[in-house]
Amino acid sequence: MDFEHAIISIKNGLKKPLPGQLAQKTMSPHPIDPRRFNFNFSENSRRGAVLILIYPDADQAFFPLIKRPIYSGVHSGQIAFPGGKMEPEDENISYTAVREAWEEVGVLPEDVKLLGQISDLFIPASNFLVSPIIGYSERKPEFIPEIKEVDRIIETPLKQLLALETRKQKILEIGGLLKLDTPYFDLSNEVVWGATAMILEEFIQVLKNGGN
Repeated sequence: MDFEHAIISIKNGLKKPLPGQLAQKTMSPHPIDPRRFNFNFSENSRRGAVLILIYPDADQAFFPLIKRPIYSGVHSGQIAFPGGKMEPEDENISYTAVREAWEEVGVLPEDVKLLGQISDLFIPASNFLVSPIIGYSERKPEFIPEIKEVDRIIETPLKQLLALETRKQKILEIGGLLKLDTPYFDLSNEVVWGATAMILEEFIQVLKNGGN
């Protein structure tokens, strides 16, 4: 998908009712954890934000994902958006998303034009209520990974995300104890699942709604 068409479609899609949990559940692992969708569980959660940043490369629309390094935490080695915890000094949740993208992958805040926000998602494993923020840059960022938080940056063509063949499903074993029947996106030979896949599914629906 070309960059200009993508931005117009996102703008139009954000004017319509958000797909919300119906879209998120499409890519949710099974059995579904009800805490993801009942925010009564998340009253004491930490706030966080991620940035879905659309940018041009040879006139085509791309967005960055990151691969987390291997560490002792629950999201070790997983694919995610740039993002993180809201700090007390952050002006709002959009500021958090832009700041985290700058800190993690070097996206200059002044280059980010905000488009809007899609539905919050609670992540039980880390007790975060995450707000996905959509923005764009009119030029390709000069990405710089923060080595402690980012193993690598995955520059992903929007066209690849929209292709049907990227949608797959398999059984994932979590911690050697839990088995989840998991839908995922196969992007750049990485398994993109869980919260990231659920956010991506709503983003796809917004994009498609705006193109109709």
